[in-house]
Amino acid sequence: MNNKKPRVADVWANYWDAAYFAAYPQMQALYDRLGMPDRAAVTLEMILREADAGGVERIVLSATDFPGSPSDNRKVAEMAAAAPDRIVGCASVDPRRGMEGVRELRRAVNEDGLRGYKVLPFLYGAPPNDAIYYPYYAACVDLGIPVLVLAGHTAVMEKSDVGRPLYLDDVALYFRDLTIIAGHAGFPWTDELIGLAWKHERVFIDTSGHRPKYLPPALKHFLNSYGREKVVFGTGYPFMDYAKPVSDVASMDLRPESRAAFLWDNAARIWGWT
Repeated sequence: MNNKKPRVADVWANYWDAAYFAAYPQMQALYDRLGMPDRAAVTLEMILREADAGGVERIVLSATDFPGSPSDNRKVAEMAAAAPDRIVGCASVDPRRGMEGVRELRRAVNEDGLRGYKVLPFLYGAPPNDAIYYPYYAACVDLGIPVLVLAGHTAVMEKSDVGRPLYLDDVALYFRDLTIIAGHAGFPWTDELIGLAWKHERVFIDTSGHRPKYLPPALKHFLNSYGREKVVFGTGYPFMDYAKPVSDVASMDLRPESRAAFLWDNAARIWGWT
C-alpha cells in the first residue's frame, strides 16, 4: 500500500480580507448566513497555516475587481511575492473597464507575474459570452494564461442565470487556444458543464464551493473515468479550510491515477509546474 501523501493544489482561492467583505456586504451576509463570519478576513498567515494543516502545496490566489473593491492585482502580487513557492497570483479586472482594463490585465501579468484571469460574471451583470469579455480572452491567449470563470449559481443574492455553463460553449468555439477553467462544478447545471469539458479540449471543471464528498455523482464518475484529465481541485477559499476537503478526497473511492490528476497533475499541466 502506498502511504505517500499526494501533492495538492487549490486552483480557486480568493484574496478576500476584512476590507473586501466591508466593500461587498452581500458576501459578508452569505458568510453570516452560513455561520462562519470568522472566515470573512483572509490574511497570508491564515492561508499558509491552513494550507500546511491540509497538506496543500500550491494555491492559485485571485483578486476580485469591481468598483470600490480593495482586492486588487497589486495586493495579490504582494501575497505571491511573500510566498513564491506556495502562492500563484491570479488577476481580476472588471471587464466593463474596456481597453483600460485590458492594459491592466497585461500589466498585472507582465509586471507583477500573475498567472491567470478570474471572472465572476454575476458581478458584471453579463454572461461570459458577452462582447465585453472578448478583448480579455484574446489577451489571455496572447499572454498564455488560463481564464477562470464561475459557472454555476451565485450563492450571494445576485442573478444566477449568467452562470449557466452553456454560455462557455460560444467562448470555447471562438477562442480555440484559450484554456478555460469553469468554477464551482457548474452546479446545479453540472451535466451541462461535463458535456462542455468532454467536447472542448481546453475546458476544465473546478470543484470549488463544494466539499468533494458532496459532489454530484455524475461529476465523481467523470473525474474517475473518461474525464480524469479535465477536473481540478478547488475550494473557493476562504469559503472552507483545507483539511476537510483534502480529507474528503482521500476517503473517496477513486483510482490512484484519478486522485493524483484531480489534486495536482491537471493543474500542474495547465500552469506548467514541475
